[in-house]
Amino acid sequence: MEERRSTALEVLKVPEYRNFIIARFFYIMALRMVTTIVGWRIYEITHNPFAIGLIGLAEFLPAFCLALYAGHVIDKSDKRAMLVITTCCYLVCVGGLIALSTGTVLRSLSGHWIQWLTYLIIFITGVIRAFAGPTFNAIVAQIVPREQLPNAVTLSSSAFLTASVIGHATGGFLIAKTSYLHSFIVVGIYVCIALYFLSTLKPKQIMVTSSERKTWDSIFDGLRFVWRTREVLGAMALDLFAVLFGGAVAMVPVFARDILQVGAIGFGWLNAASDIGSMTTILILTLRPLRHKQGLRLMYVVAGFGACIILFGLSRWYLLSFLALLCSGLLDGVSVVVRGTILQLKTPDAMRGRVSAVNSMFINSSNELGQFESGVMARLMGVVPSVVFGGCMTIAVVIATWFKAPSLRKMEY
Repeated sequence: MEERRSTALEVLKVPEYRNFIIARFFYIMALRMVTTIVGWRIYEITHNPFAIGLIGLAEFLPAFCLALYAGHVIDKSDKRAMLVITTCCYLVCVGGLIALSTGTVLRSLSGHWIQWLTYLIIFITGVIRAFAGPTFNAIVAQIVPREQLPNAVTLSSSAFLTASVIGHATGGFLIAKTSYLHSFIVVGIYVCIALYFLSTLKPKQIMVTSSERKTWDSIFDGLRFVWRTREVLGAMALDLFAVLFGGAVAMVPVFARDILQVGAIGFGWLNAASDIGSMTTILILTLRPLRHKQGLRLMYVVAGFGACIILFGLSRWYLLSFLALLCSGLLDGVSVVVRGTILQLKTPDAMRGRVSAVNSMFINSSNELGQFESGVMARLMGVVPSVVFGGCMTIAVVIATWFKAPSLRKMEY
């Protein structure tokens, strides 16, 4: 047991990897705080679940539309420089959110203007995320040796989810105890810390030269690779629909404020619950990795995820709602590790940016699209029926995948 534990944490002996993990931790914590604070603020202004859905749409559109081109650019660029530039741009966006929270602006602009200017800033962060997200994933293979990649992916996912938990919870505490202005100032400090640690990374070798392929061929290489690699395609597609239909977290502000009536602090913990579960799972898998039948377990945990979303939608008890989201995160953590490991092991070094960009289209952008879908369905069906519907659709997708993709069911690595 001790030997396995030391092997799992061996990657932390790489100083540059430690700096990368610290940078990613503070960057993701800042992102999650923005999600929590902006979601609460928009609902406070509008009292309309559909307005929350528009936040997701504003970030989804640029992140999705630019993803393939971003992957092409990432593979032709120094990934360390790309992260520094995108983090600087994100800091500017946080500055915009700070400006919209100052007394002068609040006295000058109506809630309507605050709402739509916030959407504009979130749209710009979607552009930034199209480049930053895949770069964070692609750079790992240039920091650690290949034999340490599975451990590096698992620990990176653990740092990501730990930051998500703290970010969501901190965002809830801050908006309950302070003001939007002070909350966004804290976000800005976290982004500055991430920027400092990213600046300590060494410049990275460019894996693809500009003359190697025509631009359009290069852009679509990532899609072609994913389409040909069935293990990658199956894992991405299953996670895509689970996130798309199971996006109950998007409606958490409505549940916290109107259904469970727990206020901003309760909202922060509900927002963090699924990430707490995922973080716990990944910490366990760091010490006890999945050895066999990863594909079969992936299907089981996604189906269980859908059942947890149904339970959350039906619950009227805060503790039960929290536990339902916590369990959904425990199950989702397995999916994160399996998909992330497959992606790193199957992708050639020269295509990591483009394949990570396709992964961003499948998974990361589906969070925002799922948020928009949840807002639309909440408007059409009501908040509770829309969440239950999403959970049922997640289970239906697993059943369809079980029969249509038997190779994924038998997949092992």
